Amino acid sequence: MFKQLKEDIQCVKDRDPAATSIPEILFLYPGLRAVRSHRRAHWCHCHNLHFLARWISQRTVRKTGIEIHPGATIGRRFFIDHGTGVVIGETTEIGDDVTIYQGVTLGGTGKDVGKRHPTVGNNVMIGAGAKVLGPVKIGDNTKIAAGSVVLHEIPPNCTAVGTPARVVKLDGVRVDSLDQIHIPDPVAQELERLEGMIQALADTINK
Repeated sequence: MFKQLKEDIQCVKDRDPAATSIPEILFLYPGLRAVRSHRRAHWCHCHNLHFLARWISQRTVRKTGIEIHPGATIGRRFFIDHGTGVVIGETTEIGDDVTIYQGVTLGGTGKDVGKRHPTVGNNVMIGAGAKVLGPVKIGDNTKIAAGSVVLHEIPPNCTAVGTPARVVKLDGVRVDSLDQIHIPDPVAQELERLEGMIQALADTINK
């Protein structure tokens, strides 16, 4: 446990330039507190102590603003930066060396059963406010831009942006000219499609 604690503290030092000391990280970082509490809750969950597991996780929500279901599986050196508003669902699986920021949701769509939540690979970064929904997979070494909504699988070594998220970089090379300012608007696209259908019906009636 001490070795794991050292790893958890070191990953904060490595990834957050604002971290100035070990006592600061240990006592004042809500992300670290949430991860440490989750490890205890997950142990209880795996040993059929479900009420105790949920008690630990809900107590942590009140103290940190971070909700991690005890059933979620989380790898080593997981870093939640800032953390307020983070939600991680029951069947989520997270690999090693993953970083997520405030407002991230790793949740379900309400349409799936069994495996309902995302699987996140190793060395993944998920930006502030991003939503990854359903039993989708995020490949290793991938970055999800802030505010993105991921509804489909994202392959390894990618950068994905937008709503819904699209891959804009693969292995460091841009795959199109999309940027975070010129993201397609799905609502406008749907309105345009409906307008076309209405025009086609009108033309049929007028014939």
